[in-house]
Amino acid sequence: MPDEHDTQQRRDLPPQPESDADRRRRRAQFLRELHEAKALRDRVQPRRARAARMRQAMRMRTFRW
Repeated sequence: MPDEHDTQQRRDLPPQPESDADRRRRRAQFLRELHEAKALRDRVQPRRARAARMRQAMRMRTFRW
């Protein structure tokens, strides 16, 4: 848990521009966690997951290129 002193020091510093590599790393981590969460939801709610797959399949069949 950060203490008051650390938080105050960070507030006084100007914001550092985020590098592209840092942004890509954070995005990749977020997408991994999102995929894992969706897989978990599909395992614990198989009926809802099947219905979602059917809806997606219907959307793909009716989509015109």
